[in-house]
Amino acid sequence: MACKICQMTVILLVILTNSTCSDGTENNNIPLVAVDFVVQLNDPDFIKLKTIGEWVYVTGGSRGIILYRLDANTIKAYDRHCTFQPSNSCALVSVDPAGTSATDDCCGSTFLLLNGSVARPPASIPLKQYNTSLDASQTTLRIFN
Repeated sequence: MACKICQMTVILLVILTNSTCSDGTENNNIPLVAVDFVVQLNDPDFIKLKTIGEWVYVTGGSRGIILYRLDANTIKAYDRHCTFQPSNSCALVSVDPAGTSATDDCCGSTFLLLNGSVARPPASIPLKQYNTSLDASQTTLRIFN
């Protein structure tokens, strides 16, 4: 009897985990792309990342990646693929002039570079974030998923 209850619990969890509520205008179907590369922060293309609040674009991910220096020990990596209607060919975020957020010109969604969260709808799902690892000397950054 206990085994049957365990089986029913597992089935229920699988159903609940795979259930979503959506109006069809938004999903988190950002393509899963293998990301694993290293950048040297002493390289002139990345020297800006030694300064807190600076950012650069790099190739990779689904539609490119934004690297953003959050603090002395943290560099964030976000996919530029907007989470609102990601199948739209123009679903691409660009860093705003102030350098603190990124906006999709197509739908108008804005995301904070501090944590990738939505600052202005219609998106409600944050930007896809990749893992980063900064070496002890702060010269080598690894971006990976």
